[in-house]
Amino acid sequence: MIRNVILAVVFSVSPIGSLAAAPAPATHADTTAVILLGTGMPYPDPHAQGPAFAVTVGSRIFLFDAGPGVMRQMTAAGLPVRNGPITAVFLTHLHSDHTLGLPDVILTSWVMRRSAPLPIYGPPGTAAMTRSILEAWKEDIGIRTHGLEHGEPHGEQVKVHEIGAGVAYDSAGVRITAIRVKHGTWPTAFGYRIDAPGKSIVISGDTAPCEAIEKAASGVDLLLHEVYPASHLKPEPRPGGGDWPRYMQTFHTSDRELGALAARAKPRRLVLIHIVRMGATDEELLAGIRAGGFRGAVSIGRDLERY
Repeated sequence: MIRNVILAVVFSVSPIGSLAAAPAPATHADTTAVILLGTGMPYPDPHAQGPAFAVTVGSRIFLFDAGPGVMRQMTAAGLPVRNGPITAVFLTHLHSDHTLGLPDVILTSWVMRRSAPLPIYGPPGTAAMTRSILEAWKEDIGIRTHGLEHGEPHGEQVKVHEIGAGVAYDSAGVRITAIRVKHGTWPTAFGYRIDAPGKSIVISGDTAPCEAIEKAASGVDLLLHEVYPASHLKPEPRPGGGDWPRYMQTFHTSDRELGALAARAKPRRLVLIHIVRMGATDEELLAGIRAGGFRGAVSIGRDLERY
């Protein structure tokens, strides 16, 4: 079923396994790179911005998640921000740390002269979120459009695709597949596999150990996966803090669990992201990965690194 509502949001629902973008001739001369725009989590660490990852294929930019600071990180990474350079946005799930930068992406790209609707792919609820964003900033949009700034009329619009597991995007040599993951009590959460010229990439999103991610990551060039250190997990001294270990074990993946998953999947490189450190050092995280059984290349993800 596909529904379109042309208001401030252009909204479509893509059935599982459907192609949400018309195929176009492949451009195999494109080069593919991954930029870690934000490797953080909810704690406001100035050295690790909110979760956001750019996959660039030639001049195209595919943005995965939109954590706090995402547009400034694009500038810091040397990516263009004027005239609507983002090809599409893909959300893993709707947790606040993954979406607080979504108003920034939508509105700043428009202020920077985006004129076409911005494609946004995500789980059910994405359309409601984007409608609420545009409603919240409607006065700003009106003043910028009709005042002396002469903003692009209707340039703030988005085109939302609420997707299921399966191929979400397939165009010009880039295929992006949504992978259903296990993120605690979230009804729908995704990781993504990106197959592009010269590189295969899996981004886990937030998830407990997940067979679907393991299968999708088999032999890929890059596996970007969230992690926490099992050796540092303990109840927290706060109301409800006794549930912290159970929460982490239900919603997230420990270093030992990730090491075991990666040992089976055998990616060419594992990159740790969304690190809930709880005081752990890089050496402790790496030791946990090795204890899980993975002997391949491992990187502790840092903001603005490129792969």
